[in-house]
Amino acid sequence: MNIVEPILKALQEEGYTKPTPIQEQSIPIILEGTDLLGCAQTGTGKTAAFAIPIIQLLSAERSNEKKRKIRSLIVTPTRELAIQIGDSFKSYGRHTSLKYTVIFGGVNQNPQVNTLRQGVDILIATPGRLLDLMNQGHLTLRDVEIFVLDEADRMLDMGFIHDVKRLLAVLPKKRQSLFFSATMPPEIVKLSNTILFEPKKVTVTPVSSTAEIIQQYIYFVDKGNKNNLLIEILKEPKIKTALVFTRTKHGADKIVKVLQKVNVKAEAIHGNKAQNARQRALSNFKDQTTRVLVATDIAARGIDVDELEYVINYDLSNIPETYVHRIGRTGRAGAKGTAYSFCDQEEKAYLKDIEKLIAKKIPVIDNHPFPLMDFNPIPEPKPQRGGRPGGRSGGGGNGGRPPQGGGGNRRKAGGGGRPGGKPGGKPSGQGGEKKSSGNAAPKAHWGKRG
Repeated sequence: MNIVEPILKALQEEGYTKPTPIQEQSIPIILEGTDLLGCAQTGTGKTAAFAIPIIQLLSAERSNEKKRKIRSLIVTPTRELAIQIGDSFKSYGRHTSLKYTVIFGGVNQNPQVNTLRQGVDILIATPGRLLDLMNQGHLTLRDVEIFVLDEADRMLDMGFIHDVKRLLAVLPKKRQSLFFSATMPPEIVKLSNTILFEPKKVTVTPVSSTAEIIQQYIYFVDKGNKNNLLIEILKEPKIKTALVFTRTKHGADKIVKVLQKVNVKAEAIHGNKAQNARQRALSNFKDQTTRVLVATDIAARGIDVDELEYVINYDLSNIPETYVHRIGRTGRAGAKGTAYSFCDQEEKAYLKDIEKLIAKKIPVIDNHPFPLMDFNPIPEPKPQRGGRPGGRSGGGGNGGRPPQGGGGNRRKAGGGGRPGGKPGGKPSGQGGEKKSSGNAAPKAHWGKRG
């Protein structure tokens, strides 16, 4: 794949010996200077697929100017993802002279500004803080050679589309652009057309193909008994840690309180939490000080935990693709994983949509203490409209109406060298489970993060 020695050395030190499919396909395209449209889920090695060639390209074309200029910009929707991408650049570029930094909102901007003043080659940023510091005159994007828009579908979900358009308006027309998204709805395709010039497309693991190594199970349960069922499942000692998904921030906090009352160490991670609290909760979960991490979907995109075996969907998502993203937190890079989902009467329609997307029936565990009894629940009253939705997790707000349209095109230069068990009963009416082919260790692939 023509990876240069300093990067190969770093990959070996990380324990990576074999590229994943998206890396194998994307790296040569990026090294030749071509724009790329990548459709890939998290957990496929996507971050390394763009980080490795960017490091190689920028290292091959060193600037002679005294102060470093921002030559590559990576924009991602959440703080957690930005930090994760920054860690990847730190790991893969440790034997090069390139400098990078990560900026995001929710923290004091002064340390970030001081780092920018010293000069960086690579900037990883969330949209809000990036625009804030740009508007304050702390950075310029006029020297960007390679632009990466990561998790574009989540960017759209979080309302960052206008921020992205504002960035496109100030980026150089001549640049190389890389566009990654886990899903490709029409709006995303339309956005990619404003960013990319004659791109090559790479598609790896379509969103409908949930990993075969993830064992999936459904529990039918009344809404009022979900807490009791969660506690029952967590009595299983082999569940050392579990990532629990809930639909709302308030719901996440309530679950944490319920678990703490029965002496289960739990913490929540969502947009209302301060950045320090989120990072502390994630760190505690990774080192298993915290047994259960309760998360909302947006906050969870940046969660990357080695060998996480259990995901529990306390609430089923009304978006089928989101279910796939959730369970994709486990079973990463060849590791085994199990996903339990709670489904009350009102969520059965969501389950039907999920099974249609993944093209399989999810086994039902019906031998448990809290079976579904209420088949005609009274719908909860819908909250009244009014007020303004909460802020975004990318950082400070940006007043004014964004300019319409995207930037032009771009750099087209040739690149130089550039589990488990089933607590609470057995699934009904199911045959044998499919087993994973291959038993690669978790670190067998390059950069399993992302």
